[in-house]
Amino acid sequence: MPSDGRYVSALVGISFRRQIMEEQSEQQKFAVLIDGDNAQASLLPQILAEVSKVGLITIKRIYGDWTTTNMNQWKESLHKHAIQPMQQFRYTIGKNATDSAMIIDAMDLLHSNDVQGFCIISSDSDYTRLATRIREEGLFVIGVGEKKTPEAFVNACNQFIYCENLTVTQESKKKGRKRKKREEKQDTGDPLRILVQGFEMAAKEEEWTYLASMGNSLRQLYPAFDPRTYGHTRLQSLLKDYPETFVLKQDRSKKPPVVNVALTPQNRSD
Repeated sequence: MPSDGRYVSALVGISFRRQIMEEQSEQQKFAVLIDGDNAQASLLPQILAEVSKVGLITIKRIYGDWTTTNMNQWKESLHKHAIQPMQQFRYTIGKNATDSAMIIDAMDLLHSNDVQGFCIISSDSDYTRLATRIREEGLFVIGVGEKKTPEAFVNACNQFIYCENLTVTQESKKKGRKRKKREEKQDTGDPLRILVQGFEMAAKEEEWTYLASMGNSLRQLYPAFDPRTYGHTRLQSLLKDYPETFVLKQDRSKKPPVVNVALTPQNRSD
């Protein structure tokens, strides 16, 4: 018979594990499907971290012809991140057969009802119809690719993450942050029009709206919207660049505290 101390400790351990299982069961389950011919192995940890913010990753597969040398970059990542390699031979020289195999597997997963979301990692427009088909079933689709990704595929996803926004190193964050923000704004354009559209969609006829609601609206309008594109890690920080347009107010009466957003008086339509 275990002592009282050991018995209590065992009960605490069982309760903790049960709590974790309940939290995981409440999360949306995601399948991560990687086009090995059109993705970067070096960014895999960052990509998985991004998807984990939205849901629980239960399936991880990478597709490609593993008899070719260009797939060598993935071999170390397979073991480290427990990713299942899927072999697809190239039946014709110069023709990528990976997309067809990945699309077939995605449809099988879709009809299995085992997941509530997909992450498609590729810069290839061939996955545009796949993304729209998954969304037609009411599932969430995250796309990950380079900025050269065709707009059709980007807009077919609920959320699209540019690889370039995941390559920021700690060193680059420390060096010339303000200069970097100015340069990025010149390269990507001023996001003010997009921000105002997102606010108006979230606020509707109200004067104030939650910052989180504005972020959701921006993603609905522009799936590839990301504050990191403009040199900021968070939407709140980006809005602070426009004090003549937006007012931010933190509501500490709520737990956890929330941030509210409004247009400045001179920018209101009423």
